[in-house]
Amino acid sequence: MTDLLVTNALVFDGENGELVDGPVAVRDGRILAVGESADLGAEAVVVDARGGTVLPGLIDAHCHPYGISLDMVDIEASPLSYVALVAAGRLRHALRRGFTTIRDVAGGEAGLAKAITERRLEAPRYLFTGPALSQTGGHGDARPAHWDTCPCHGHTTEVVDGVDPLRRAVRERFRQGAHAVKIMTSGGVVSLTDPIRIPQYSEDEIRAVTAEAARRGSYVAAHSYSPEAIVHSVRNGVRSIEHGNLLDGASAAAMAEHGAFLIPTLAAYDAMDRRGEELGMAEVQRAKNREVLDAGRHAIELARTAGVSVGFGTDLMGDLEEEQLNGLRLQAEVVGVLDTLRCATSVNARLLGLEDLGVIRPGAIADLLVVSGNPLEQPECLWDPAAARIVIQDGRVA
Repeated sequence: MTDLLVTNALVFDGENGELVDGPVAVRDGRILAVGESADLGAEAVVVDARGGTVLPGLIDAHCHPYGISLDMVDIEASPLSYVALVAAGRLRHALRRGFTTIRDVAGGEAGLAKAITERRLEAPRYLFTGPALSQTGGHGDARPAHWDTCPCHGHTTEVVDGVDPLRRAVRERFRQGAHAVKIMTSGGVVSLTDPIRIPQYSEDEIRAVTAEAARRGSYVAAHSYSPEAIVHSVRNGVRSIEHGNLLDGASAAAMAEHGAFLIPTLAAYDAMDRRGEELGMAEVQRAKNREVLDAGRHAIELARTAGVSVGFGTDLMGDLEEEQLNGLRLQAEVVGVLDTLRCATSVNARLLGLEDLGVIRPGAIADLLVVSGNPLEQPECLWDPAAARIVIQDGRVA
């Protein structure tokens, strides 16, 4: 691997509020030095930031490459080969926006992960859960009420009931190389038959999933909206609450007590509110989206007040994928630009258990994003899709 040097840049290290002067020197895919000279080879690649800022590569902790449509049934009925090919394009787009790591929390499998590892396609660092686990009639059960068909195994969700079947399903995911496991513990927006607030899965079922994950040194993420479902999840071992829009003070305290993370996904609700009708979302889906739309911002504030670690995710399905950068703007409106950058870098890295990502310091992985301005003074350089950016992954310019 060649050496690389990013010059003429300020540096946000993923944590500290003060930007420091570069350069950033890279060797063998790792950061060698920050703000000081380094003995690099004569063939070193030089990236001139032109007065811009170097950030850690962004992390989207709730991304759906396999979410190629807003129609859950259409996704599950499509051939996996087609879903994976479309997903490859969605991954390439995410990388070019500056997301050098994504956590796929409802989909992915060993074949796509192997192709990415072998650099057969341009993609972010790819951490997948495999199909999310849903109870019958839960958020992952895509059947309308009048369908008399088997939900069977799907690309993004699998309907599994009972302690022993759940144990087998979790073991199979880890056999295939899953980073973590996702379960549905409340209703959702795009599913048709489940009220948002009612908790899903029994205590015994959730504990079976979290115990199996813990034995593998991993964790469980839960799709969960209501206070009842959030408490039900974290008390039974769930590590990250996805969405959490209807969070209240008591459920935020429970999350803090159990060390759980909140991964808000403001981009999805904003985009579905503006574009859902034109994209064919049913009225029941749009009504549920309205129920959680404004609450998502308040949930972030409650979580931060309670001392909960708040990360960043987007949850964008179908054509809404192009709204990914808009998620940064929406979260910045709640917590400010600096904390949004922390959420999308170092906080997400801690959630993933990969603390050599999401930071710029000697020894860390050289996943970097160079933006055209100072994001603390010109925040639009983060989320304007037309703004110039250079993406560096593993010390290579993408």
